[in-house]
Amino acid sequence: MLAPPPAGRPASPLKKLLENAPSVLLAPVPLALLQPMFTRIATHVAQARPELFNRLGPHAGKRFLIDPTDLPFVLVLTPLPDRPLLTAHRRHERPAHVAAIAGTFFNLLDMIDGSLDGDALFFSRDLQVSGDTEAVVALRNALDDFEGSALDSVVASFGPLSGPAGLALSVVRSVRGR
Repeated sequence: MLAPPPAGRPASPLKKLLENAPSVLLAPVPLALLQPMFTRIATHVAQARPELFNRLGPHAGKRFLIDPTDLPFVLVLTPLPDRPLLTAHRRHERPAHVAAIAGTFFNLLDMIDGSLDGDALFFSRDLQVSGDTEAVVALRNALDDFEGSALDSVVASFGPLSGPAGLALSVVRSVRGR
C-alpha cells in the first residue's frame, strides 16, 4: 500500500493514477481474454520452478482464493505440480476455495516478489487471510523458500514480451516508490 503523502501535501496525480489504473483498465475486459495469460503464468512457473508447488506437500491440490481487493476480479490458484490452474473470476461468482488471501494488488505483487513481508502485512491488517491457515502458511513458506524472485518467473512467462512486461513493472514500481 502506498504511504500517505506527508501532511499538507496531496498525493501526486501520477501516483493516484497508478493506484487506480489496474482496476480502471481491467474492469471492462472480458475475463476470457485474460485467462490464457493466467494459464500461461501458472504453467510456466510450475515448469520453470517445480520446487514451488512441490514444497506445498499435502496442500498442493487445494484451491487458494487470491483477492486483489482493488481489482474487479479474484483469482483461484490450484497449485497442482503437474497441471497448475490459475483462473480468474468476477467478484460476484464466489468461487469455491479452502483458503483466501486478500490485499491490494500492489501489496500482493510485492509480497510475491519478496519485497514485502507477508507476516508484516498480516499484522498491519494490509493482508487478510481466511480459511485453511495451514495451507496459507505452506504457500507463504514455499514463496519464502523460492530462490530468487517468483515475480521474475511470472514476468518470464510472457516469453518474447517479458522484456516489455518487466519494463512496465519496473516503471510502475519506481513511480510508486518501491
